Amino acid sequence: MRSIWGLIAVVTAATFYLYLLSAFLPPGPHIRMKYEVRQTEDSRIGVVDVDEEEEETSRLKFPSDLDELRELAEFLQFYKREHTSYVLLLYCSAYLYKQSFAIPGSSFLNMLAGALFGPWYGLLIACTLTTMGSTNCYLLSRTFGKRHVIRLFPDKVAMLQRKCEENRSSLFFFLLFLRFFPMTPNWFLNITSPILNIPMTMFFFSVFIGLIPYNFICVRTGAILSEIHSLDDIFSWGTLLQLLLIACVALLPGALIRKYSKTHLKLDGMEPNGHQANDRKTR
Repeated sequence: MRSIWGLIAVVTAATFYLYLLSAFLPPGPHIRMKYEVRQTEDSRIGVVDVDEEEEETSRLKFPSDLDELRELAEFLQFYKREHTSYVLLLYCSAYLYKQSFAIPGSSFLNMLAGALFGPWYGLLIACTLTTMGSTNCYLLSRTFGKRHVIRLFPDKVAMLQRKCEENRSSLFFFLLFLRFFPMTPNWFLNITSPILNIPMTMFFFSVFIGLIPYNFICVRTGAILSEIHSLDDIFSWGTLLQLLLIACVALLPGALIRKYSKTHLKLDGMEPNGHQANDRKTR
């Protein structure tokens, strides 16, 4: 019971911090209001409400679709002109919040990194935050949640334990395989790794390396979406070459890992999303 209250305290403190960070933004860029012009009685142009400005306001929230992502990216890009450091802090805090507490939806934040910081700097930020957030999740699970994870997911935990023991001699490549292919969700692998007796150093580097292709695809996609304003932009040579690069990055590492897994890893009984092979026969 103590572990539950400890986890609740950590989540509450992190949520409160993120709320304060998003609610009390420093003064942002201003948009000059449109001038209302009229013809005066002496045929001169008069200006009503000259130099009147109002501050742009926007409700910050985690994007759940591409429209919300584009709207949030436009607002933060505008806000970043005067407060680059604050936008970076806000983005990093939101990303770590989702990763640390195993909240799905990192793909939208990866795309947001590409839109805000560009493809390469955004990739570095996304890979770093993914690794740090996953490690936080690992530590939280080890500290507060091992018993509860086993109680809630006994079959899946048992299956992963068995596979980790069978592939103990090539455990690092087995972890890379699980990151490249959806045999189990990333968030679930994060919370079960302490139960599987995976060393934290090995876990750290398997996350960093194994999620580079996924992060690259998402970040590059976000960068492309931020540059597209018409159909002509989609079919430009630059965009098509970038899409080709994304496809190569997605396929090549996965092909190499799959080839290695066929000869060195024991994967019998594993299917996408962590289901056992005989699950399908019983449904």
